[in-house]
Amino acid sequence: MDILSLIGLLFGLVAILGGVIAKGSSVEALWNLAAFLIVVIGTLGATLVQTRVPVFIHAFRMFPWVFKPPRLEPKRMIKHVVDWSHISRKEGLLGLEERSDKEPDPFVRKGLQLLVDGAEPQTLRQVLESDLDNSESFDLQGARVFESMGIYSPTLGIIGAVMGLMAVMQNLAEPSKLGQGIAAAFVATIYGVGLANLFFLPVSNKLKSIVQARVNYQTMLLEGLIAIAEGENPRNIENKLNGFIQG
Repeated sequence: MDILSLIGLLFGLVAILGGVIAKGSSVEALWNLAAFLIVVIGTLGATLVQTRVPVFIHAFRMFPWVFKPPRLEPKRMIKHVVDWSHISRKEGLLGLEERSDKEPDPFVRKGLQLLVDGAEPQTLRQVLESDLDNSESFDLQGARVFESMGIYSPTLGIIGAVMGLMAVMQNLAEPSKLGQGIAAAFVATIYGVGLANLFFLPVSNKLKSIVQARVNYQTMLLEGLIAIAEGENPRNIENKLNGFIQG
């Protein structure tokens, strides 16, 4: 569980609600159905127009990563790669077939199967790098869905505010309604800017950082498998892969 994401969202919520109360207003003043429809539904609609269905679905499948990112254990994987290297030197590459069948990660399983099949190092690199590039591209497209929402929502907030002010202008003959009407109009701006800067853009950036960490992890694995195919010494493989560990 990524506790920082939870704390960050909580701080953002406290900042908005606490600020409203500190300014002498009420929490109820932040609720406006019309503003919600304009900003949230409008942002969703604009995002749907520019996004392919598979990418949109993938984006929301990725969203839980913000709170529970995929588990990456580079040190544990390095140990596995070194063990595989020892096995290949003692039993040959066919000795890895049993490990390949039991491996749950599709990327790892495919790499091991290529080793077992006797793929040349260059072929191994081309196949795995192609898979890695395609996976990274698709994941980044998913992350950019939230970035797009963060771009559109402030603009929809301004549109909501203008529409609210238009409604206020129609009631100039009733001064008692002007203050409440203007306040309600600017709620849309709060929705738009607040959602963009406290939710959509941070979520997008968090997902991008997770994707980059996964790419680094899989690149490390790729280099380890290629080193095994080239028959490198297990100690040298371990030293090379340790250079990928961050933090």
